[in-house]
Amino acid sequence: MHGPQPERARFAFALEAALAGLLAGTALQMGQPTLWVWPAYGSVLVLAAVMVAAALYLRSRWWPRVLLALAGGLLAGGLTGLRALAYVGDALDPALEGRDIQVTGRVAEMPQFNDAGIRLRLAVESATLAGAAVRLPDTLALGWYAGSLGSAADGLLPELQRQPLPLRAGERWRMAVRLKAPHGNRNPFGFDYELWLWEQGVQATGYVRSGASDLPAMNLGPTGRHPVEQARQSVRDNILATLAGQREAGLVAALVVGDQNAIDRADWDVFRATGVAHLMSISGLHVTMFAWFAAVCIGRLWRQSARLCLRVPAPQAARAGGLLLAAAYALFSGWGVPAQRTLWMLAAVFVLRLSARSWPWPSVWLLVAALVVLVDPWAVTQAGFWLSFVAVAVLFASDTGRSAVAPGSLWVRLRLLLREQVVVTAALAPLTLLLFGQVSLVGLVANLLAIPWVTLVVTPLAMLGVLVPVVWELAAACLAGLGWWLQWLAAWPWAALALPQPPAWAGLAGVAGGVLLVLRAPWSLRLMGGALMLPAFLWQPPRPATGEFALLAADIGQGNAVLVQTANHALLYDAGPRYSRESDAGHRVIVPLLRALGVQPDLLVLSHRDTDHAGGAAAVLQAHPAAALLSSIGDQHALQAIRPAQRCQAGQQWTWDGVEFTVLHPAATDYAGLQRPNAMSCVLRIASQSRGPDRPSRAALLVGDIERAQELRLRAQGARLQADVLLVPHHGSRTSSSPEFLDAVNPRWALVQSGYRNRFGHPAREPMERYRERHIPVLASPQCGAAQWRSDRPFVVRCERTEQRRYWHHTAP
Repeated sequence: MHGPQPERARFAFALEAALAGLLAGTALQMGQPTLWVWPAYGSVLVLAAVMVAAALYLRSRWWPRVLLALAGGLLAGGLTGLRALAYVGDALDPALEGRDIQVTGRVAEMPQFNDAGIRLRLAVESATLAGAAVRLPDTLALGWYAGSLGSAADGLLPELQRQPLPLRAGERWRMAVRLKAPHGNRNPFGFDYELWLWEQGVQATGYVRSGASDLPAMNLGPTGRHPVEQARQSVRDNILATLAGQREAGLVAALVVGDQNAIDRADWDVFRATGVAHLMSISGLHVTMFAWFAAVCIGRLWRQSARLCLRVPAPQAARAGGLLLAAAYALFSGWGVPAQRTLWMLAAVFVLRLSARSWPWPSVWLLVAALVVLVDPWAVTQAGFWLSFVAVAVLFASDTGRSAVAPGSLWVRLRLLLREQVVVTAALAPLTLLLFGQVSLVGLVANLLAIPWVTLVVTPLAMLGVLVPVVWELAAACLAGLGWWLQWLAAWPWAALALPQPPAWAGLAGVAGGVLLVLRAPWSLRLMGGALMLPAFLWQPPRPATGEFALLAADIGQGNAVLVQTANHALLYDAGPRYSRESDAGHRVIVPLLRALGVQPDLLVLSHRDTDHAGGAAAVLQAHPAAALLSSIGDQHALQAIRPAQRCQAGQQWTWDGVEFTVLHPAATDYAGLQRPNAMSCVLRIASQSRGPDRPSRAALLVGDIERAQELRLRAQGARLQADVLLVPHHGSRTSSSPEFLDAVNPRWALVQSGYRNRFGHPAREPMERYRERHIPVLASPQCGAAQWRSDRPFVVRCERTEQRRYWHHTAP
């Protein structure tokens, strides 16, 4: 006869199996390249129901658990697929891309400012094209650029940071917009912008039109909608006005209303190097600490009334009040995904506590994770989801979660809290490396001070400033002191360890090893965990063999950036565009990509000075002080102060690991004349080593923005132009890719680096027709993403957008 305890254990095991299956099924559904039709997902749900019925009927020990795990996976996959299908049905009609549309809508969120203008979310009420009504997605992400703001900004963007913005949340506006589908850059290990917009519910992006033929934008007046966003904007404006000119103003705004836009890029670099970036935005830690503090205050007040305690026990009232106030804080701070995730976690724990039962921690952990995933399935693609849940699991498994609240002196509690921080830091190091490609070696020291200082001192002061604005000055002063401490730590040699991002198998082995290392287990088992961590930290990506080279044309929008690797060397040809005064391809794409690949470039070749080629160069040179610079930029160019440049000129030649590099243009005499920047583009030919008739030399030709005159000149001079891969001149403009040049190069592949629906119309129809006539496949970055080619596999080009496709990714025509 079985007692209640075995029955409870059997139920817990069955529940854990179903919940684990649900998590696994959601993760597997995220890997779908394309969505199925709805009957397929409906069939999956029916099959899940059949499996649940079978599990309830069977009386064996293991089969019900297996069936429940499979049912949970099928249920999650089917529900997520149906939700995704419904969402995709509201996508922007491709026929409306690039058209001038009159839209009436409400400013749905607090607008964001930057050096280029204003970013806003518009909730669409109606839209017309040429007088006819059209259907648009519910929410648009729009840019209203500086040149279009007119007198509202007085043409001075810095003023936007010191005065209220020219539009307010909740206002109704009529404006002309030009839209396109969400389309981001796709690079190995890169940020998935399209997934981020998917989670935000945005299915169209664009900008406000202000041409001579466009109707001017018109403010139709305030509405009663979006009151929370109106309050957030008022508080944000008050913070920036109170702390005008102080560097900490953006940090205070981030902690109070969740607006991270005013935080300097240099500050973010310090936060990442010291491992405290999670503290400088509304994260799960802030919401949890707010809930805890609110619960403590409510509990103490509740205990003052015997009548209230008889109606509702003080612990329950404290938890419920803390949860409600945490929900209000999350809502006021922007209702971001991390805050939502934490709120659902707290709600699940609160409900479990109401049951007055002692639940095993795996059941609690899986139930909370499953609830978060059911509400937001795409949370499993976010780094914060795994960091937070793995950290909690480690604390439970290592028993520090219960020990930390055990009775004892203050010194004992501090020791236990220190042990918790050490355990979490050690266990999460492999996961952090897998997700971000770097680990902060000073993170433990930084967080020991930063976590209590920010959560218990700075954040309460910042929130109190909403009622007493002068307190914001004190919060800023506290942040200034913390900033000095973090900058000192970040300046340490080896403050952050940047390593190549390991493959999934090595990363998962490292995570398992990190967990084993901190468990209360025999040292033989814990040392095995240390061994499992080694592949993640010692991983080195494969390099080309001697005599061969690999080429990666990064997806950086409208510009050029090509990485060339040999067995022991690396060259970067161009560094991509500058997106704005505070953002460029070097900082956002190239430097993280080089770090993830474990590449230290020996040479940066800048074809010429145009910002779509040299815009990211400063970030690359600062991140790689050993890299030399070869370019046609002038002696007075700003980059010369960072790294003196050697002039590129025809005839320069060198060999790395058996691979030959040759500069074909410009000539030394060209520097004496007044040449246009495009005409001065450095042309570089790279050729692998010939290994006999069966394995001839393979070549790539990188030509920058040369035009027809330079193309014909190179051919007339008898330059060796033949190549297997051609970086299409000038992004495929009408002034390049002449027939004579293409015949001389005769490439097997042609790569175009251009932005999706860029304003220049690159690549143009006429030159692309010339490639088609010669049966030369053209791979453009909007359709291909980052393109990878190797000289030892010349017949294959790997497109990142194809190889790593997910159903939320946009397919460019």
